[in-house]
Amino acid sequence: MDERIALIKDKLAKQVSPTFCLAKFHHVTIYLQTGETHSCYHPPPHHIPLEELKRDASALHNTEQKKQERKLMLEGKKPKGCQYCWNVEALGKEYVSDRHERNASIHRDERVDEIVKHGYDNHINPEYIEISFGNECQFKCGYCHPKASSSYWKEIEKFGPYDMVENHRLDIDWIKLFKREEENPYVDAWWEWWPEVRKTLSILRITGGEPLLQQSTWKLFDNISKYPLPDLEINTNSNLGMSNRIVKRLSKYVKEFEDENKIKRFKLFTSLDTWGPRAEYIRTGLDLKVWEENFHTYLCETNANITFMMTFNILTVTTFRSLLEKILEWREQYPEVTNGAGQLHRVRFDTPYLKEPLQYDMNLLPKNEFMPYMKDTLHFMRENIKEGDPTKFSDLEFWKFKRVVDYMQSTNYSPEKVEEGRIDFYNWFTELDRRRNTNFLETFPEMKGFMDQCHQLSNQKNKNKNS
Repeated sequence: MDERIALIKDKLAKQVSPTFCLAKFHHVTIYLQTGETHSCYHPPPHHIPLEELKRDASALHNTEQKKQERKLMLEGKKPKGCQYCWNVEALGKEYVSDRHERNASIHRDERVDEIVKHGYDNHINPEYIEISFGNECQFKCGYCHPKASSSYWKEIEKFGPYDMVENHRLDIDWIKLFKREEENPYVDAWWEWWPEVRKTLSILRITGGEPLLQQSTWKLFDNISKYPLPDLEINTNSNLGMSNRIVKRLSKYVKEFEDENKIKRFKLFTSLDTWGPRAEYIRTGLDLKVWEENFHTYLCETNANITFMMTFNILTVTTFRSLLEKILEWREQYPEVTNGAGQLHRVRFDTPYLKEPLQYDMNLLPKNEFMPYMKDTLHFMRENIKEGDPTKFSDLEFWKFKRVVDYMQSTNYSPEKVEEGRIDFYNWFTELDRRRNTNFLETFPEMKGFMDQCHQLSNQKNKNKNS
């Protein structure tokens, strides 16, 4: 465990409580297209009541529900929505959860003192905001959701929900989606809150949909260009699947921000789970030739870095190493960037693991058959670690992936859950192929045996249903 992370972990446990997370107070993710919020992307989002918003635009963050979760943490209790971190921490004291990382990254004594003094009911302007202005997106990634992709929304509208064991979570009838930013009261509340909250912000992350297709993203860049925030770090997600003209427009803003010190730094995050046709299968709409052109354009026209969010799922187990090999190749080409923190990787990555929807959960796989792939990838990383070398892997990157491997190794679902998930796996990908004119087994031939198992379970369930 990193020394600072360990120090802050112990300090907060003694000063506040062993379950305390600063993110619950000073970190917020907001989905303006649906009027939902949560403290980070692990707890399920909850609705922001418009009546709370009318009283105070900061209710985009300070909802009554979130205040009750803060109260539990101050009392040393564990809000159930934060189970992702509790699971990681249960693996052992040496494991670093996202809660530990966030506590260390945004810790300030005065910030903690204020929380202890005012308690859970105080309206706080956060240090870190993750904001989604809309769901416009040209991709429909398999494990995404219509509320985050207009393309996915149209598909579900056309074909309806998938035939699953449980009610399909992509049934969109329950979602109230504001399709136009200019007609959305939550977007209006954001711009009302912005003059105040910009005073406290250290990090602003723009998500989607696809942020570079959202008009509010460019409005925000224009605002910061006119009224700089030199202590602000801007992080923007992008699938890098749009026209090269848009990426050049982004690069121009980033270069202006860098050269004229209008912000502290700019970080671009892109999502990719593996390489080749498998990556294009997982992320419908992805064209790797277009993606690579945009990737190189951005790195050549700016001095910024790119971070890959590699969401580890059932379809990445067998070929994840192929993407790691590309990472090393790109690190040789773009070895480092120098900023206030010193020399850093220009091409970076993180490896969060996916737990839902169930049909994408890696723990559905037979461990005797698929764990060797995981161990081979881990071995490859271990053989290519060289701390301080921007062309190799770091210790932290290795240990983050090791926790994914350990999680898969140690997780054993009930037979009922495994059966349900495998039936869903067969039904999901069979129907996905029909809707999108794809072929799962041509793309993932090494998974034929597993697909056959899932098919047999589905047939048996249908027989039992009809008997």
